[in-house]
Amino acid sequence: MPTRLSTGYFDRIYSESEDPWQLGGRWYEQRKYAITLALLPYRRYRHAFEPGCSIGVLTEQLTTRCDHVTSTDIASAALDAAHRRLIDAGRRQNVTLLRRSVDDPWPQDGFDLVVLSELCYYLHPEVLRDTLDREIALLRPGTTVVAAHWRHPVAEYPMTGDYATDVIAATSDLHHLGGYRDADVIVEVFDTGSSKSVAARTGVPGA
Repeated sequence: MPTRLSTGYFDRIYSESEDPWQLGGRWYEQRKYAITLALLPYRRYRHAFEPGCSIGVLTEQLTTRCDHVTSTDIASAALDAAHRRLIDAGRRQNVTLLRRSVDDPWPQDGFDLVVLSELCYYLHPEVLRDTLDREIALLRPGTTVVAAHWRHPVAEYPMTGDYATDVIAATSDLHHLGGYRDADVIVEVFDTGSSKSVAARTGVPGA
């Protein structure tokens, strides 16, 4: 039984278009990325992990909030496009690009931010469950985990974004901080240490 959408599926998608989901120009995507970044509880991060980076649109934006970003994708064409985008933006030195799947063992580089953006519904639910149980336990306390997913069903995907978000939320050691949802997108933020609010974390009186 396949564990996720195949590498060939994504190779075909990128052979038809360098930006198959119009991540670089569609207002929906720009708005979603702005919401995702706005929900992060800290102003600055040391090292983010972004599996499934596609052509690097969000990757580039993460470099404005992170000292370094390690991004992965299973499609070599997507990584090539991300490489070019980051060079054009003058951000290539801030990013490590690797070819691998999210269900492969994650790099162990002391990440303090994990970004699961439009990714987890490509896995079968039991594979996502096993991956999160294995990898979240290895993250250090106080790591932010943010998940953003399209809510409408897609015939080829093993599960919906809502289902994937429920699997993520059920992960041991993840504490819910907040989120956003509308008819199209769901974005949820978690912490591996505690559920303290942003105000409490930053010493706002009365929090």
